[in-house]
Amino acid sequence: MISVLLAGTSALVWGTADFCGGKAVQGAASVRGHSFSVTVVSQLYAIPMIAAFLLLIPGRLGVSALGWGAAAGIAGLFGIVLLYQGLASGAMAVVAPVAAVTSALVPLTGGLLLGERPGPAPLIGAACAVAAIALVSLSPAEGAGAVGPRVIGLALAAGALFGVFFLLLAQAGEGAGMWPLACARLASIPVGLLLLRRIGGTLRLRGNVLALTAVAGCLDIAANGLYLLAAHQGQLSIVAPIASLYPASTVLLALAVNKERLRPVQFAGLGLAATALVLAAV
Repeated sequence: MISVLLAGTSALVWGTADFCGGKAVQGAASVRGHSFSVTVVSQLYAIPMIAAFLLLIPGRLGVSALGWGAAAGIAGLFGIVLLYQGLASGAMAVVAPVAAVTSALVPLTGGLLLGERPGPAPLIGAACAVAAIALVSLSPAEGAGAVGPRVIGLALAAGALFGVFFLLLAQAGEGAGMWPLACARLASIPVGLLLLRRIGGTLRLRGNVLALTAVAGCLDIAANGLYLLAAHQGQLSIVAPIASLYPASTVLLALAVNKERLRPVQFAGLGLAATALVLAAV
């Protein structure tokens, strides 16, 4: 039960972080390499929170935490890069749900292959979570943008890398505490800075864009921490699909802030998400 609550909360926080990050990317459209800039700056702003996590939830820094965390960080970084490339095509209504569903399926399959055997109700709940992700992410077909094999490939690759991030981060073990998360950032930030330099991007963000970027970074690392705690408490094959429900909170924020309207299928997705949480908690 605790693991499901932690995973559900991480999804809520992740969705809010994505909403803020998306707003920041839109506001920084005139900045060269703006998606890279927002990503790297947001990760830099999260460093104090990582330090706080390490003090609050101490663990043992070993080869396992260092290796799994660093690998997870690199996978997550490139997942964000590929996701932004897909979103830049204009096919956001297709890219977002494909990436989210894929990111849920990878750790679900990985957990089962690693020997996890959840009961029927939690497993059905995980399947409902995957279906709910697709439903809440749907938007009207018009304006979805041109969709070709390259765009679908980017979405699948981004989702797969996010799923690998979920899978790898959970492998370090509970005794490592928050060190895997710290190692993930220690690996991803230098790589992100290198990529930003290669494309001639900048770290100089200002005004609302900087504020939204900072909020997105802090919320993202908080969601990562909640997910890691959930993975320590429960089974990966259940926790990861619940954590991947983050598009639900993004949709609700779009409804409240952007005054967007929910379609009936999205309401059905939110209901299915609630059902998934209940079943997974059994």
